[in-house]
Amino acid sequence: MIHYHGTPITPRKALLEMSGRHFCVSFADPRDIDVCLRIGQSVMLDNGAFTAFTKGKPMDVPRYIAWCEEHLAHPHWAVIPDVIDGTEEQQRTGIAGWPFPAELSAPVWHLGLSLDWLLEMADNWPRIALGSSGQYWQVGSPSWTRRMDEAFNALASRRRYLPWIHGMRMLGQCDGPWPLASADSTNVARNHKTARIHPELMAARIDAKQPAKRWSGTAQIELI
Repeated sequence: MIHYHGTPITPRKALLEMSGRHFCVSFADPRDIDVCLRIGQSVMLDNGAFTAFTKGKPMDVPRYIAWCEEHLAHPHWAVIPDVIDGTEEQQRTGIAGWPFPAELSAPVWHLGLSLDWLLEMADNWPRIALGSSGQYWQVGSPSWTRRMDEAFNALASRRRYLPWIHGMRMLGQCDGPWPLASADSTNVARNHKTARIHPELMAARIDAKQPAKRWSGTAQIELI
């Protein structure tokens, strides 16, 4: 599993000491992008929809696309614009306007949307990001956990090998039962000062945790 540590991480000295880690840089606060591209193994470019939603502001999609155009290349990848608590049609609209190759991209499936939409994404995209919203906003809650089980059961019922599944705000679940290929969170950035733990040490402890290789849920597996 690849662990993406959210930024900004301050002071700058602390970020530099995390050289060699993987980073998530949000369009909502991209101040660390140049440093992360220089010192990180890979960088996930996040569209900032979570920040925009919590602040009640709309996303500037054209500016986000221009920002990705400047920075996007292997091994980095970007999250396709999405609407938190939006409809499936709104998500389709965001995907339809996305100009970059699938291998450099990830659409977001929100846990509140249909499993059929998740399976359609899995048929068309090599990487899918799972986002928590609506009644499943709280990562780790009982309802959220049940929905994650349902999602992986659905995927496993159709495929022996799952697509690349990225968990947004899910580094806390990196040793859980769901076989996430990658996840991100701002745990280090937000908590290293109050916890009085060096960011690199926090990152090392997180990166040492890995999820199960395969989903062992209760789905009736039908291989394709």
